Amino acid sequence: MATIVKGKELTNKKDKRKKRARIPKALIYEMRKGSPIYYRDYDKVLAGELPLEAVIGSSGLQSWLVIIIAFFLRNLLKKKGYEILSNEVGYKFAPKSWYNLDIAVWKKEKIKPYLKENKLIPIAPEIVVEIDTKADLRKFENPQDYFHRKTQDLLDSGVKKVIWIFTNDKKIWIAENKKPWLIVDFDYDIDLIENVKFNLQKLIKEEERNE
Repeated sequence: MATIVKGKELTNKKDKRKKRARIPKALIYEMRKGSPIYYRDYDKVLAGELPLEAVIGSSGLQSWLVIIIAFFLRNLLKKKGYEILSNEVGYKFAPKSWYNLDIAVWKKEKIKPYLKENKLIPIAPEIVVEIDTKADLRKFENPQDYFHRKTQDLLDSGVKKVIWIFTNDKKIWIAENKKPWLIVDFDYDIDLIENVKFNLQKLIKEEERNE
């Protein structure tokens, strides 16, 4: 009886390995403790219903927000000795674990050795700004679990502040270690670092006036 059960367990493990092997690496969005997090709608790519570019590409809104926020931060923080990177920066926060970051702020002296290397950055940024997500959330019991886990992983790895911008709800989630996490509106003044404040609504209106 025990042998039969063991055989089934081995078969199930083999089936799972075969299933994972059929999913191309290009469809892996992030990795947490060796467990892949796939792009949203990755299964539609496997079924031939969508091209790969349709799931890995950013929306117009996300791309626009990334550009104006990164430009704003670069103008104010570059002269203070910080480097601002965007465009899904790969951050290796633990063994077999990496996250993509929409916008991240590092101290220039810490990240400088990695700026010209073609690999994941292993140094924790000071601030991370995320806008929605491309992750497939169906593997999580609650979609919020993904945001909670990613945020806590980032904070535990040394990130001082994580900011999530949710465009559908028009809400901003601000998280810091050993402080209450806040959910605020787009017009909230967010303290970033070294007396630099960030107000998304004002930034959007200013950008629209300059169009």
